[in-house]
Amino acid sequence: MKVENKVMPNEKQMEEFLEEGHDGPIFMVNLLKFKEKAEYPDKRETDLTGREAYAIYGKEVVEHLEKVGGKPIFGSDVTRLMLGEVEDLWDQVAIAMYPNRKAMLKMISDPDYIESAQHRVAGLAGQLNIETKVRNNEGF
Repeated sequence: MKVENKVMPNEKQMEEFLEEGHDGPIFMVNLLKFKEKAEYPDKRETDLTGREAYAIYGKEVVEHLEKVGGKPIFGSDVTRLMLGEVEDLWDQVAIAMYPNRKAMLKMISDPDYIESAQHRVAGLAGQLNIETKVRNNEGF
């Protein structure tokens, strides 16, 4: 299995995200890998670590989620790998709920969110962003 962290979706992933007919709630599982030192797109000087820059984004994104009917569900540091093998662990995991894909698209298109997302880009070396849906009464 090839694993490759990214900061932005590729063209095919974005096309699939924009497909019609996905109206139910989605839960985005984010596996996050931070840069050692934050690097802002506008090249501003900073003493922030990647984790610290992302923490600014994390605080601000709560309000952006609420504006579109979403909410943070869970966030925590990754401490060890219990099962399986990967070359390098992620630093943190976060899960956010959106009422549907359109709500997420609305959020990430909002100019206020785009401003907050500068901290995300500055802090992340890359991530996996996994879309999930709850199956009715099927449990695990």
